[in-house]
Amino acid sequence: MCGICGEIRFDDGVASSQAIAAMCEVMVPRGPDAGGMVVRDRVGFGHRRLRIIDLSSRGAQPMVDAELGLSLAFNGCIYNYKELKAELAGKGYRFFSDSDTEVILKSYAEWGTRCVERFNGMFAFAIHERDSGRVILARDRLGIKPLYLAVPDGGRAVRFASSLPALIATPGLDRSIDPVALHHYMSFHAVVPPPYTMIKGVRKLPPATVAVFEADGSRTDQVYWAPSFERTGEDVETTADEWEARVHDALMLAVKRRMVADVPVGVLLSGGVDSSLIVGLLAEAGQRGLKTFSVGFESVGGEEGNEFKYSDLIARHFGTEHFKIQVPTADMIAALPATIAAMSEPMVSHDNVGFFLLSREVQKHVRVVQSGQGADEIFGGYHWYPPLVAGNAGVADYREAFFDRDHSDFAKAVTPEFLGDDFSTAFVEAHFALPGANTAVDRALRIDTQIMLADDPVKRVDNMTMAWGLEARVPFLDHELVELAAKIPPEHKLKQDGKGVLKDVARKVVPAEVIDRPKGYFPVPALKYIEGPVFDMVNDALKSQVSRQRGVFQRDYVDMLLANPRDHITKLRGSKLWQIALLELWLQAHEL
Repeated sequence: MCGICGEIRFDDGVASSQAIAAMCEVMVPRGPDAGGMVVRDRVGFGHRRLRIIDLSSRGAQPMVDAELGLSLAFNGCIYNYKELKAELAGKGYRFFSDSDTEVILKSYAEWGTRCVERFNGMFAFAIHERDSGRVILARDRLGIKPLYLAVPDGGRAVRFASSLPALIATPGLDRSIDPVALHHYMSFHAVVPPPYTMIKGVRKLPPATVAVFEADGSRTDQVYWAPSFERTGEDVETTADEWEARVHDALMLAVKRRMVADVPVGVLLSGGVDSSLIVGLLAEAGQRGLKTFSVGFESVGGEEGNEFKYSDLIARHFGTEHFKIQVPTADMIAALPATIAAMSEPMVSHDNVGFFLLSREVQKHVRVVQSGQGADEIFGGYHWYPPLVAGNAGVADYREAFFDRDHSDFAKAVTPEFLGDDFSTAFVEAHFALPGANTAVDRALRIDTQIMLADDPVKRVDNMTMAWGLEARVPFLDHELVELAAKIPPEHKLKQDGKGVLKDVARKVVPAEVIDRPKGYFPVPALKYIEGPVFDMVNDALKSQVSRQRGVFQRDYVDMLLANPRDHITKLRGSKLWQIALLELWLQAHEL
């Protein structure tokens, strides 16, 4: 896990080492162990390294293979790199390192851009062909690893980086707010789909995409993967027991793959069924001495701020070395500014600060963890899926359950400068209309798998763990497991109040108390109820001179939310006040 960046010029200029150095400096937390830069005329790459595989200097980046005429900057992990290395060695390739980085270089030399189809892992990388001048940017299938792009200097160059703040540390970018992104943020539960970001001058490469930049500046994008939600007659007739067996085997393989490292690997254990199942499967596979980690907060208003009851149960059952981090409310509030500064994009979920503080402690013990993100989106765990079973269900039903605001409420919130079309509804309508998913439930699962996942829970975990140089791996997003889950008929996923087939697997692995408990989320009561010091922080940000000058929100709308935050809650039980305040706090943190 690392941070990558670079500049590609399409004129007679030389790639800016100053801009690359500035981006690298911002990304030091992502790669605290080492840094490097390679500039060759019009193309330059930068890298910050977190040593996980091949801890020696032979795995340093940017990696240059003079014999092949290729340079590479890579962020992520290729879990099947040893198998690929053996195959490539059989074809005559010679290796100078034991890293997965070099395997990408040789794979590209052998298979070109189609090499991505052979990788099982999470990745974002850039490759420069010395002889042609071509540059290739690629991102993994599920968008686990981020990749942001900017076009400064009137289109004469492209810059890229693993984080948005790294790009805005360089000159020549349009730093104004993008109205389309703002509409998505305020409406589509803070999810801003690619290529948009909140900043006009910064875009992001979509998941499962390879972008090829020729020396003349022309660009071609190739989408190389998408899960199919269409089923054969055999899929429909497959029994629940058979689906359970297939999911068990696929998930077992996924967690085993994610133990590949030259350093110890732990597990973030929330006490929910997903992370508990990861621990149980690793124990089933013979893993011993596993370190597990949980975080909890103070109770507020009678609401419990931790789930230690369940994480303790799992830790005892499987004999893990368990670490519990109890965070006082004062410490949580003190960490909020740093948490917000660590966000590549504004993210409203309360558990950001939980992951931030948990990661701070975890990295003192291990450099890699497995985490349970993705199970709800892949196996149908959310409450908005069952209402879509009705024969005439569609976009309106999904929007009713998932959107934070309708367009009329958005119009009341923002100033006329930022008011345009109903971009979010149009986006969902277009996505639902795509072929390859025949039921409303499948269409909702598809948009959540391909869009919401990467730009909400996955981005959250990447940003908060990488703020402390901690690599997080997500076995539920193994692409082969995702492909399998897409084939499972919705009724098997939606039974038992959601994730039914996954719960069937879990019943044979983990204690029933964890499976049959009420569904919970990362509890941070002090942020759910905006009062006291949190309210003061929110109030100060929204009434500040810089916020008033920015002029994004209608003042009467802001005053209404401030007057009584508890009266203005979204359908997903989020605070409308926290949503607009978080955006303002994020903009101020990055001096935008």
